[in-house]
Amino acid sequence: MTLNEPRAERPHMLLIGASRGIGFAMAEELLHRGWNVTATVRSTNAALHALSARYPLSLTVEHLDMTDTAQLADLKTRLRYQRYDTLFVNAGIANQNQSETIAEVSTEEFVHVMITNALSPLRVIDAFQAQVTADGLIGVMSSGQGSISNNEKGGKEVYRGTKAALNQYMRSYAARQVLKTPDRALLLLAPGWIRTDLGGEDGAFSLTETIPDIVSVIERKRSRPGLEFLDRFGKVVPW
Repeated sequence: MTLNEPRAERPHMLLIGASRGIGFAMAEELLHRGWNVTATVRSTNAALHALSARYPLSLTVEHLDMTDTAQLADLKTRLRYQRYDTLFVNAGIANQNQSETIAEVSTEEFVHVMITNALSPLRVIDAFQAQVTADGLIGVMSSGQGSISNNEKGGKEVYRGTKAALNQYMRSYAARQVLKTPDRALLLLAPGWIRTDLGGEDGAFSLTETIPDIVSVIERKRSRPGLEFLDRFGKVVPW
Protein backbone atom coordinates (compact mmCIF):
# COMPACT_ATOMS: atom_id res chain seq x y z
CA MET A 1 0.00 0.00 0.00
CA THR A 2 1.10 3.58 -0.61
CA LEU A 3 0.37 6.79 1.24
CA ASN A 4 -1.86 7.92 -1.63
CA GLU A 5 -4.02 4.81 -1.72
CA PRO A 6 -7.71 5.64 -1.13
CA ARG A 7 -8.62 5.60 2.56
CA ALA A 8 -11.67 3.37 2.11
CA GLU A 9 -9.50 0.43 1.03
CA ARG A 10 -7.67 0.35 4.35
CA PRO A 11 -8.92 -0.89 7.74
CA HIS A 12 -9.84 2.07 9.94
CA MET A 13 -9.27 2.44 13.69
CA LEU A 14 -10.69 5.04 16.02
CA LEU A 15 -7.91 5.28 18.62
CA ILE A 16 -8.77 7.12 21.83
CA GLY A 17 -5.70 8.54 23.55
CA ALA A 18 -2.76 8.83 21.16
CA SER A 19 -0.83 11.89 22.29
CA ARG A 20 2.18 10.04 23.71
CA GLY A 21 3.53 6.74 24.96
CA ILE A 22 1.70 3.59 23.92
CA GLY A 23 -1.08 5.43 22.07
CA PHE A 24 1.23 7.48 19.90
CA ALA A 25 3.42 4.45 19.15
CA MET A 26 0.32 2.42 18.27
CA ALA A 27 -0.82 5.08 15.81
CA GLU A 28 2.60 5.13 14.16
CA GLU A 29 2.73 1.32 13.88
CA LEU A 30 -0.80 1.08 12.50
CA LEU A 31 -0.06 3.68 9.84
CA HIS A 32 3.11 1.81 8.90
CA ARG A 33 0.98 -1.34 8.47
CA GLY A 34 -1.45 0.39 6.13
CA TRP A 35 -4.31 1.36 8.44
CA ASN A 36 -6.36 4.53 8.46
CA VAL A 37 -6.31 6.01 11.95
CA THR A 38 -8.51 8.60 13.59
CA ALA A 39 -6.59 9.45 16.77
CA THR A 40 -7.67 11.62 19.67
CA VAL A 41 -5.66 13.90 21.93
CA ARG A 42 -6.75 16.07 24.84
CA SER A 43 -4.84 19.14 23.66
CA THR A 44 -2.73 20.33 20.73
CA ASN A 45 -0.02 17.75 20.10
CA ALA A 46 2.94 18.62 17.88
CA ALA A 47 4.19 15.06 17.54
CA LEU A 48 0.87 13.66 16.35
CA HIS A 49 0.36 16.52 13.93
CA ALA A 50 3.87 15.91 12.56
CA LEU A 51 2.89 12.26 12.10
CA SER A 52 -0.24 13.43 10.27
CA ALA A 53 1.97 15.42 7.89
CA ARG A 54 3.81 12.20 7.06
CA TYR A 55 0.53 10.31 6.50
CA PRO A 56 -1.83 13.02 5.19
CA LEU A 57 -4.36 10.61 3.70
CA SER A 58 -4.33 8.09 6.53
CA LEU A 59 -4.25 9.96 9.85
CA THR A 60 -6.93 12.27 11.22
CA VAL A 61 -6.39 14.01 14.56
CA GLU A 62 -9.37 14.86 16.78
CA HIS A 63 -9.53 16.49 20.21
CA LEU A 64 -11.20 14.71 23.12
CA ASP A 65 -10.98 14.60 26.88
CA MET A 66 -13.02 11.44 27.30
CA THR A 67 -13.99 12.36 30.87
CA ASP A 68 -15.86 15.39 29.48
CA THR A 69 -19.29 14.21 28.34
CA ALA A 70 -19.86 17.39 26.31
CA GLN A 71 -16.63 16.83 24.36
CA LEU A 72 -17.59 13.20 23.80
CA ALA A 73 -20.97 14.24 22.43
CA ASP A 74 -19.31 16.79 20.15
CA LEU A 75 -16.88 14.19 18.80
CA LYS A 76 -19.71 11.76 18.17
CA THR A 77 -21.46 14.46 16.13
CA ARG A 78 -18.34 15.27 14.13
CA LEU A 79 -17.67 11.61 13.33
CA ARG A 80 -21.28 10.50 12.90
CA TYR A 81 -20.83 9.45 9.26
CA GLN A 82 -17.62 7.49 9.83
CA ARG A 83 -17.41 3.70 10.11
CA TYR A 84 -14.61 1.82 11.86
CA ASP A 85 -13.21 -1.67 11.76
CA THR A 86 -11.77 -1.16 15.24
CA LEU A 87 -12.45 1.11 18.18
CA PHE A 88 -9.65 1.03 20.75
CA VAL A 89 -9.59 3.04 23.98
CA ASN A 90 -6.01 3.50 25.13
CA ALA A 91 -6.38 6.56 27.36
CA GLY A 92 -5.83 6.04 31.07
CA ILE A 93 -4.03 7.44 34.12
CA ALA A 94 -2.53 6.41 37.46
CA ASN A 95 -2.72 8.15 40.82
CA GLN A 96 0.30 10.32 41.60
CA ASN A 97 1.53 8.26 44.56
CA GLN A 98 1.13 4.65 43.50
CA SER A 99 2.51 3.35 46.81
CA GLU A 100 -0.44 4.72 48.78
CA THR A 101 -3.12 2.28 49.90
CA ILE A 102 -6.78 2.53 49.02
CA ALA A 103 -7.39 3.93 52.53
CA GLU A 104 -4.78 6.66 52.03
CA VAL A 105 -5.75 8.04 48.63
CA SER A 106 -7.85 11.18 48.68
CA THR A 107 -11.47 10.85 47.66
CA GLU A 108 -10.96 13.38 44.88
CA GLU A 109 -8.03 11.52 43.33
CA PHE A 110 -9.73 8.14 43.65
CA VAL A 111 -12.81 9.48 41.87
CA HIS A 112 -10.69 11.05 39.12
CA VAL A 113 -8.72 7.86 38.41
CA MET A 114 -11.83 5.66 38.54
CA ILE A 115 -13.77 7.94 36.20
CA THR A 116 -10.87 8.05 33.75
CA ASN A 117 -9.93 4.36 33.78
CA ALA A 118 -13.26 2.59 34.30
CA LEU A 119 -16.26 4.82 33.59
CA SER A 120 -15.08 6.89 30.63
CA PRO A 121 -13.92 4.00 28.38
CA LEU A 122 -17.38 2.43 28.57
CA ARG A 123 -19.00 5.78 27.78
CA VAL A 124 -16.78 6.03 24.70
CA ILE A 125 -17.76 2.51 23.67
CA ASP A 126 -21.44 3.28 24.14
CA ALA A 127 -21.07 6.42 22.02
CA PHE A 128 -19.32 4.77 19.06
CA GLN A 129 -20.35 1.11 19.13
CA ALA A 130 -22.90 1.54 16.35
CA GLN A 131 -20.17 2.90 14.06
CA VAL A 132 -17.99 -0.20 14.43
CA THR A 133 -18.68 -2.88 11.84
CA ALA A 134 -20.60 -5.88 13.18
CA ASP A 135 -17.57 -8.09 12.63
CA GLY A 136 -15.15 -5.45 13.89
CA LEU A 137 -13.30 -5.14 17.19
CA ILE A 138 -13.89 -3.00 20.27
CA GLY A 139 -10.90 -2.98 22.60
CA VAL A 140 -9.65 -1.28 25.74
CA MET A 141 -6.16 -1.01 27.19
CA SER A 142 -6.37 -2.82 30.50
CA SER A 143 -3.42 -4.01 32.60
CA GLY A 144 -2.10 -7.19 34.12
CA GLN A 145 -2.53 -5.29 37.38
CA GLY A 146 -6.27 -5.61 36.84
CA SER A 147 -6.08 -9.38 37.27
CA ILE A 148 -7.51 -10.37 40.66
CA SER A 149 -6.14 -13.92 40.34
CA ASN A 150 -2.59 -12.66 39.81
CA ASN A 151 -2.64 -10.15 42.66
CA GLU A 152 -0.47 -11.99 45.16
CA LYS A 153 1.89 -9.18 46.22
CA GLY A 154 -0.43 -6.18 46.36
CA GLY A 155 0.82 -2.69 45.61
CA LYS A 156 -0.54 -0.01 43.29
CA GLU A 157 -3.92 -0.53 44.90
CA VAL A 158 -5.78 2.39 43.37
CA TYR A 159 -4.63 1.68 39.82
CA ARG A 160 -5.24 -2.06 40.23
CA GLY A 161 -8.76 -1.44 41.43
CA THR A 162 -9.69 0.82 38.52
CA LYS A 163 -8.41 -1.70 35.97
CA ALA A 164 -10.22 -4.55 37.70
CA ALA A 165 -13.38 -2.43 37.56
CA LEU A 166 -12.78 -1.77 33.87
CA ASN A 167 -12.48 -5.50 33.24
CA GLN A 168 -15.74 -6.19 35.08
CA TYR A 169 -17.59 -3.50 33.16
CA MET A 170 -16.35 -4.97 29.88
CA ARG A 171 -17.58 -8.40 30.99
CA SER A 172 -20.99 -6.87 31.63
CA TYR A 173 -20.91 -5.06 28.28
CA ALA A 174 -20.05 -8.30 26.49
CA ALA A 175 -22.95 -10.07 28.19
CA ARG A 176 -25.35 -7.35 27.06
CA GLN A 177 -24.07 -7.32 23.50
CA VAL A 178 -23.77 -11.03 22.69
CA LEU A 179 -27.27 -11.29 21.19
CA LYS A 180 -27.04 -7.97 19.30
CA THR A 181 -23.64 -8.41 17.64
CA PRO A 182 -22.55 -12.04 18.10
CA ASP A 183 -19.66 -11.66 15.64
CA ARG A 184 -18.15 -8.66 17.46
CA ALA A 185 -14.65 -9.17 18.85
CA LEU A 186 -14.05 -7.59 22.26
CA LEU A 187 -10.60 -7.21 23.80
CA LEU A 188 -9.05 -6.23 27.10
CA LEU A 189 -5.32 -5.90 26.46
CA ALA A 190 -2.58 -6.09 29.10
CA PRO A 191 0.47 -4.54 27.43
CA GLY A 192 3.06 -5.32 30.09
CA TRP A 193 5.27 -2.97 32.09
CA ILE A 194 6.53 -0.54 29.46
CA ARG A 195 8.86 2.42 29.90
CA THR A 196 6.50 5.36 29.36
CA ASP A 197 5.39 8.39 31.38
CA LEU A 198 2.71 6.17 32.92
CA GLY A 199 4.80 3.03 33.36
CA GLY A 200 7.88 4.87 34.60
CA GLU A 201 11.53 4.62 33.65
CA ASP A 202 11.92 1.29 35.49
CA GLY A 203 9.58 -0.52 33.11
CA ALA A 204 10.80 -3.89 31.90
CA PHE A 205 10.24 -3.23 28.19
CA SER A 206 10.61 -0.43 25.66
CA LEU A 207 7.95 0.78 23.24
CA THR A 208 10.07 -0.50 20.36
CA GLU A 209 9.99 -4.01 21.83
CA THR A 210 6.30 -4.11 22.66
CA ILE A 211 4.25 -2.06 20.20
CA PRO A 212 4.53 -4.47 17.22
CA ASP A 213 3.26 -7.26 19.49
CA ILE A 214 0.40 -5.13 20.79
CA VAL A 215 -0.79 -4.20 17.31
CA SER A 216 -0.45 -7.79 16.11
CA VAL A 217 -2.66 -9.02 18.96
CA ILE A 218 -5.33 -6.49 17.95
CA GLU A 219 -5.12 -7.52 14.29
CA ARG A 220 -5.39 -11.24 15.09
CA LYS A 221 -8.23 -10.77 17.57
CA ARG A 222 -10.41 -9.10 14.90
CA SER A 223 -11.19 -12.55 13.48
CA ARG A 224 -12.25 -14.05 16.85
CA PRO A 225 -15.66 -13.02 18.23
CA GLY A 226 -16.26 -12.63 21.94
CA LEU A 227 -14.40 -11.04 24.85
CA GLU A 228 -10.86 -12.03 25.78
CA PHE A 229 -8.37 -10.65 28.30
CA LEU A 230 -4.98 -11.05 26.59
CA ASP A 231 -1.38 -10.00 27.07
CA ARG A 232 0.81 -8.58 24.30
CA PHE A 233 1.72 -12.06 23.13
CA GLY A 234 -1.94 -13.07 22.75
CA LYS A 235 -1.89 -15.28 25.85
CA VAL A 236 -4.93 -15.33 28.13
CA VAL A 237 -4.61 -13.30 31.35
CA PRO A 238 -6.57 -14.77 34.32
CA TRP A 239 -9.41 -12.59 35.51
